[in-house]
Amino acid sequence: MSMGLLLHPLTPHVLPPTSTPNGPLSFSAAGNHHRQILSLSETCTSMSQLKQLHAFTLRTTFPEETATLFLYGRILQLSSYFSDVSYAFRVFDSIQQENHSSFMWNTLIRACAHDVSRKEEAFLLYRKMLERGKSVPDKHTFPFVLKACAYIFGLSEGKQVHCQVVKYGLSGDVYVNNGLIHLYGSCGCLDLAQKVFNDMPERSLVSWNSMIDALVRAGEYESALELFRQMQRSFEPDGYTMQSVLSACAGLGSLSLGTWAHAFLLRRCEVDVAMDVLIRNSLIEMYCKCGSLRMGEQVFKGMQKRDLASWNAMILGFATHGRADEALGCFDRMVRKEENVKPNSVTFVAVLIACNHRGMVNKGRQYFDMMVRDYGIEPALEHYGCIIDLVARAGYITEAIDMVTSMPMKPDAVIWRSLLDACCKKGASVQLSEEIATRLIETREDNQSSSGAYVLLSRVYASASRWNDVGIVRKLMTEHGIRKEPGCSSIEINGISHEFFAGDTSHPQTKQIYEHLKVMDDKLRSIGYLPDCSQAPLVDATSDGSKEYSLRLHSERLAIAFGLISLPPQTPIRVFKNLRVCSDCHEVTKLISKVFNTEIIVRDRVRFHHFKDGSCSCSDYW
Repeated sequence: MSMGLLLHPLTPHVLPPTSTPNGPLSFSAAGNHHRQILSLSETCTSMSQLKQLHAFTLRTTFPEETATLFLYGRILQLSSYFSDVSYAFRVFDSIQQENHSSFMWNTLIRACAHDVSRKEEAFLLYRKMLERGKSVPDKHTFPFVLKACAYIFGLSEGKQVHCQVVKYGLSGDVYVNNGLIHLYGSCGCLDLAQKVFNDMPERSLVSWNSMIDALVRAGEYESALELFRQMQRSFEPDGYTMQSVLSACAGLGSLSLGTWAHAFLLRRCEVDVAMDVLIRNSLIEMYCKCGSLRMGEQVFKGMQKRDLASWNAMILGFATHGRADEALGCFDRMVRKEENVKPNSVTFVAVLIACNHRGMVNKGRQYFDMMVRDYGIEPALEHYGCIIDLVARAGYITEAIDMVTSMPMKPDAVIWRSLLDACCKKGASVQLSEEIATRLIETREDNQSSSGAYVLLSRVYASASRWNDVGIVRKLMTEHGIRKEPGCSSIEINGISHEFFAGDTSHPQTKQIYEHLKVMDDKLRSIGYLPDCSQAPLVDATSDGSKEYSLRLHSERLAIAFGLISLPPQTPIRVFKNLRVCSDCHEVTKLISKVFNTEIIVRDRVRFHHFKDGSCSCSDYW
């Protein structure tokens, strides 16, 4: 009997096989009928066929039979496989509660765990399973429940599930432990994830991948790479491993390690098409974050298939490197009919960053309105942060303040800092700057917010020649134990990262570095360079030139000097700094790129600066 004939809508009603003309139906005949239906289920390719098979099962079998319940479990499994979770729920609810097996519960929990809109239902189903007490959770139940808890960042719920894992004696199961590592890593509990990993009697590749991913999420990039090295003694990395490794390289700004990871992927890892897109997205992000926009663009152009994340990564890459026209052009190509990719909230954050870094106020306003009007995206705090920073830095401080007061959510420290920075740069009134600084300090989000407020306020006072107030700010910082965040810059030479703080003398080659600083300073002064001390108000102004000396020892200058003496001539120098570049260092780096004929790429807290031939990609707008 063919599938088409059996499941045709006009198939006549078939009675349950209870008897034959010669007497009662044998157990073997009934078993053959169930096996035939099970066999037909293997050929189902759509929900339409599955519904016909379900109807046929209802008409031709007894619902209380064990074999029939097994068929219902199979139908439940297939409906979730075809992503029709609502139908799976209807099948489940049509079965008597006392007949709900662990397999049925697990199948439904799994379906919810895999459905973005039903993650919370997975945990609720698990609770209902425990309350009814007819079925016991097993090693197949917990991984799906933990996956759902991780997705909704349900740490409290996840810990309850962990207790159940111990209660049912499954704390040694590798699949359950993988779920626990993923849960704790997603919720930021790195210590708990590490403890589960360390206590595992047996580990799989997924165990290592989950732990490496947890470390990357927590910003422990070096630890993640060290664990990756350990993992290779037991397992061959797969695409998921390399995704995390690439993210770690991006976080460290390590172009050499990222390039090695790319080469490793090309040599060793076999990935399917879907994984290939994810890997290439990670490569774009890594190259852009490590300062090699050209390589990121090359990966993007070589992609045969792109998803929304691919476009977002490339637009953001262009934006952070100051290539606003290319970023907006990329957005336009994305939404055209040929590509027809619908942007999301992340896309518009990237677009607004692009407008911000080039001071394109009108464009920024247009895209902000387009996001709401054309795509129905509600502006989040990040969108308001971008547009407020954009208009404030362009001098429209009143408009920016109006936006802050009309926001539907409470502004965070980043927004207040943006306003205060704009007040400082645009010469706003001292009174307004003081009010904004007070708001920034009141956020109390972290020590950096407070120190940033005091430093920016001191610059406002210095611009107004109110030196007594500069001294008061310094005194307040001392009394409250607030320290200015120290500038820190890193540079990678031959795969080794070298870190410098302002005025650092701890490097083994300190003597050579400081000697070259003197060479750099002499050459710059010979072409007319004069230090700009306006952004060093907290340094004492004495006759011995303390301010000038302080600027000369900023961390990025030490890193650049080290790069010049360590790399071959005209090799690009890549420096990563934790703070924004000050105006004097920005000017100095432009001059160094010209005098020493070297391209210098600096990533500060906000963006990339490409210095070449005496100019910067930011066009002195940052």
